[in-house]
Amino acid sequence: MNYDAQSTVVRSQESVLTSNKLLRNTYSLLGMTLLFSALTAGLSMAMNFPHLGLFTLVGYFGLLFLTSKLRNSVWGLVSVFALTGFMGLTLGPILNAYLSMPNGSEMVMQALGGTGIIFFALSAYAIKSEKDFSFMGGFLFVGILVAFLAGLGAFFFSMPGLSLAVSAMFVLLMSGLILYQTSQIIHGGETNYIMATVTLYISIYNLFLSLLHLIGAFSGDD
Repeated sequence: MNYDAQSTVVRSQESVLTSNKLLRNTYSLLGMTLLFSALTAGLSMAMNFPHLGLFTLVGYFGLLFLTSKLRNSVWGLVSVFALTGFMGLTLGPILNAYLSMPNGSEMVMQALGGTGIIFFALSAYAIKSEKDFSFMGGFLFVGILVAFLAGLGAFFFSMPGLSLAVSAMFVLLMSGLILYQTSQIIHGGETNYIMATVTLYISIYNLFLSLLHLIGAFSGDD
């Protein structure tokens, strides 16, 4: 019994160490990709990079698929920077459009601050509480799929009301995804820090854009 108890304690300690290492690697890579994405967004803004429209989805899904395939090799790091750099480029034209509005800089800063507060608050809660949010996986998958299709409908049929509802949905869904992914890292549901980084980056990216859209709409400038 003593040997079994000691073995259980050792396995538990090893599991905690592994989770902590994965968490550190994920947040380190996430920080670097966010900085790189901000750099490419700034470059895109300075060069007046055009909005890519639906090509953004092609580039995003293509690079996401490539990153998933290469996630267990050093090329996965190259791919994740290519993905986040590309998303930064697509962000530039959107930011330029908002900054051209009367209160554009305030709206961008509010969205950025709101994104930071939500991300750090939810991440801290998931880490400190150690609750398992894996039960949210199915709901988030369906919710994101529905919101994505609704977003396409709002884009093609020019429905601003639906577009606003989709942004509100994405704020809730991305907040849930942050809780879910952080929980997966802590409890061993996710063991690859590259894919964990991609999920959290996508959550932050969509959360920021959704908040920006909502703030712009309610300020009367969107």
